Amino acid sequence: MRHQCRVPQLGRPADQRKAMLRGLTTQLIREGRVKTTKARAKALRDEAERMITLAKEGSLASRRRAIGFIYDKQLVHALFKKAQERYGERKGGYTRIVRTVPRRGDNAQMAIIELV
Repeated sequence: MRHQCRVPQLGRPADQRKAMLRGLTTQLIREGRVKTTKARAKALRDEAERMITLAKEGSLASRRRAIGFIYDKQLVHALFKKAQERYGERKGGYTRIVRTVPRRGDNAQMAIIELV
């Protein structure tokens, strides 16, 4: 039984799931919006907001944690440079999930997740 296990499994083993979320987070921060399934978007929201919160703190330890998670080192430096001016007064909710039409092949709920 998975009672009160709140980690979204996404139908993948743990290593593949973590790699997928790292890749989606990197892509979201690089491009500003990603089109994916609704379940993946909800799981991605937690990771992306955690990275933006680290960037708002701006300490060396938080920068190292972000470099350990996001694949592109230059992207981390750019995020830390712009995060304070872009999200400085905001206390959370850095992303927005907008539902779109279901996917044609398997009728999965699709969504667009974007940075606010």
